[in-house]
Amino acid sequence: MSSGGFHVHGPHDHAVEHATHGHHDAAPHGGDTGGHHASSTNKIAMFTAIVATVGAIFAYLGGATQANAGLMKNDAAIKKTEASNQWNYFQSKSTKQSLAELARDLTPAETEKAKYQAKIDRYEKEKNDIKTAAEKLEAEAHAFDQQSEAQMHQHHRWAQATTALQVAIALAAIALLTKKKWLEWGMYGVAAVGLGVGALAALHI
Repeated sequence: MSSGGFHVHGPHDHAVEHATHGHHDAAPHGGDTGGHHASSTNKIAMFTAIVATVGAIFAYLGGATQANAGLMKNDAAIKKTEASNQWNYFQSKSTKQSLAELARDLTPAETEKAKYQAKIDRYEKEKNDIKTAAEKLEAEAHAFDQQSEAQMHQHHRWAQATTALQVAIALAAIALLTKKKWLEWGMYGVAAVGLGVGALAALHI
């Protein structure tokens, strides 16, 4: 799938022009056959135009979901970094608390013990607050990761749908040139698959 959109101009225009000239050349001799070919040509040309339009929409949606997935993955990385910083802060408070507990146990003066105990209690409260913040950031990072994966899955669906429609347009161009009926049925079948996959993408399946 190209990021620039859905390109079908060259082969389709050439095929339509070729088929149309063929019809004009054969009309004086073919009569009804020429009319049938013209009808078939017009039908395939209309089909191609519609499928190309739908394919362009699918391509745009595929690009948009890919961009969203990248942004969400970046947000997840930011949250993970913030969570890591919080855990480092938590570890720092734990170290200070351990030193305060050691000082409390070693000091003989009761007043000093009370002072160190107050520090220990403060560090414990700060640690709990930091832990809560870190766990919240980790949960947000996990949520962003899941959203990014869902967007990438949807992007792949749009890409599959777009590819199927591109194949259908290629079959339409060949059908115009060769007048093979089975190719016409093939283009309809492949287009139906593309539209079906596009419906799955729209439904986030």
